[in-house]
Amino acid sequence: MKTIVHLLRHGEVHNPEKVLYGRLPGYRLSDRGQQQALTVAEAVAGHDLIYVVASPLQRAQETAAPIAAAHRLDVATDERLIEAANQFEGERVAVGDGALRQPKHWPKLRDPFTPSWGEPYVEIAHRMLGAVYRAAEAAEGHEALCVSHQLPIWTLRRFLEAKRLWHDPRKRQCSLASLTSLVFDDRELREIVYSEPAGATDPKVTGA
Repeated sequence: MKTIVHLLRHGEVHNPEKVLYGRLPGYRLSDRGQQQALTVAEAVAGHDLIYVVASPLQRAQETAAPIAAAHRLDVATDERLIEAANQFEGERVAVGDGALRQPKHWPKLRDPFTPSWGEPYVEIAHRMLGAVYRAAEAAEGHEALCVSHQLPIWTLRRFLEAKRLWHDPRKRQCSLASLTSLVFDDRELREIVYSEPAGATDPKVTGA
């Protein structure tokens, strides 16, 4: 029995201050982000989706809405799909800019392998895997779509591919509104397929 769970990264966010917004409330999709969500909805219109679930954050819920509507589904919410916790929320964190130049923040950077500034990678992978299994169960024999965030999606993918979880953020393959699709055969993962229905974007976008 074939079941597919699509992990969709939300669309572009309205973030004129260019901060790492993380789990902060009130960060909505930009106009471009709304169009990206519509583009994905069109791309998956012919898919056998019977379950749509999203992170509780506004940008994820807004991305899921047109996809669920096109399939006459409600958007479920799973807290396990939320963005990773990060001690730099609300700060500018580009290299050579903002918080990273302030000595008071340097102790947070002591261990990039866990990482020391936020939620451990292994915990992200485990909670995301739980959300995926729940979605696969809800859509057994069909397709499910989970709207989440870049770091959780990429961490789970590396976990499933048996790769080390710490990594260079500049090399993530997880553009805005991209799909990382997990193909199961009788609940055994057979394939991971990546696609960009809304086009490629810079993986360094902060607070994604």
